[in-house]
Amino acid sequence: MRKHAAKQNDDAEIDMTPMLDIVFIMLIFFIVTASFLKEAGIDINRPDASTAVKADKANIMIAVSEKNEVWMEKRRVDVRAVRANVERLRAENPEGSVVIQADVDAKAGVVMEVVDAVRMANVSDYVVATKEN
Repeated sequence: MRKHAAKQNDDAEIDMTPMLDIVFIMLIFFIVTASFLKEAGIDINRPDASTAVKADKANIMIAVSEKNEVWMEKRRVDVRAVRANVERLRAENPEGSVVIQADVDAKAGVVMEVVDAVRMANVSDYVVATKEN
């Protein structure tokens, strides 16, 4: 009788394969549906604005530093290359909006060159990022 009971305990294993399949499917689901935060590549000291409104789904980030350097996709770009980069990124994601992050100490002329480049790329839904009060 003891041999029979010991043999039943050895056979009573739980098959983990279906559970692992479900875990991997859930992992793939969360990776595919996650919206990843895109960054321009540098920290910007944004100006304050009393009329600031939170914008969702910003896919193309452009930053202008206090040294008047333009950053996109974590790399420094020339102001003349902003239009081509925006056109390329907009072709990859036509529904994405453009956010321009200008530092408080950045020159207005450089920021306007970036805005003009975005407009020349036929993008009308762009915003300039500010701090919320």
